[in-house]
Amino acid sequence: MRWEYKVHAFDGKHFLSGKFKWDDFEGDLNRLGREGWELVSTVDTNSYRGATGAVVALFKRAV
Repeated sequence: MRWEYKVHAFDGKHFLSGKFKWDDFEGDLNRLGREGWELVSTVDTNSYRGATGAVVALFKRAV
């Protein structure tokens, strides 16, 4: 099987503070799922020095 990949950065500001926009995040995930994308992995860049406050998600789908 062949795959194509997509990297998507979600605004991750306030991810751990309780102010994160969970409805927007879930909506984006559902939209990508309807387009055939499967979530493979996520990285919270807030834990890195010089972080931009993003949650980076890697998706794949069959081509």
